[in-house]
Amino acid sequence: MGGHRTLISAGELARLLEADSDTVLLDVRWALGDDRGAEQHAAGHLPGAVFVDLETELSGPPDPAEGRHPLPAPQDFAAAARRWGINAHSTVVLYDATGALAASRGWWLLRHAGLTDVRVLDGGLDAWIAGGHRLESGDRIPEPGDANPGWGHMPVIDIEAAASFPDHGILLDSRAAERYSGQSEPIDPRAGHIPGARNRPTTENLTADKRFLDPAELARAYVQLGVGTGPGAPEVAAYCGSGVTAAHQVLALETIGVHAALFPGSWSQWSADPTRPGATGSTP
Repeated sequence: MGGHRTLISAGELARLLEADSDTVLLDVRWALGDDRGAEQHAAGHLPGAVFVDLETELSGPPDPAEGRHPLPAPQDFAAAARRWGINAHSTVVLYDATGALAASRGWWLLRHAGLTDVRVLDGGLDAWIAGGHRLESGDRIPEPGDANPGWGHMPVIDIEAAASFPDHGILLDSRAAERYSGQSEPIDPRAGHIPGARNRPTTENLTADKRFLDPAELARAYVQLGVGTGPGAPEVAAYCGSGVTAAHQVLALETIGVHAALFPGSWSQWSADPTRPGATGSTP
């Protein structure tokens, strides 16, 4: 598990909450082009959960030179973590309703900020409901926490490192196959992928009910892409459109003991720079 527990089941979470521990629940419901997360949270969420806005709290302002979802400023993120009620020794559990595609961004940032007891609810909101657990409605304003997050605890690569990464490591493109190949590009300046990158859509890391695949099954799939877990295995880094679902890839890799780097600017930064080459087709 790479030294950390990354996932928690609905049953485990229910028992944790019953134990009245210092557990902070963060609801990170978000999808590209859908700004109804706060509204959906108010209609029904896990008891005690605090809504987290991915666009404003888990990202800095969009900038073509940095990408659509740059990392937030460290001091802004630290203030947000305290605002969510996180204390120095809290267990933090994040969830969404899209197979952890958004919650993983919050998980990654909290780990990057130095928090270690951070987990994602496997199966998200649907798994909680399927387990027969209750929801509550309304909006909760927590007591501010006393956490003092830092920064720089997870590996990151910038655009220059991304350009040379395939020369010595495995660069994974986490987008859907049609975006990787250049057949479709709904939002970024041009279509295609970073030359040398290998495609592993994050949706392929999930079962039909949006839970993560068993680690053994994940490991077999990653081996097909050259990713190894033993001594001497190549470095791994992940990107996507804007550094959100790539965090999901990093989390999936973490479950099999691979500590991968994130390229936050991702294709949105790369494709906005006309000097950067782009590749098309279904191969690196």
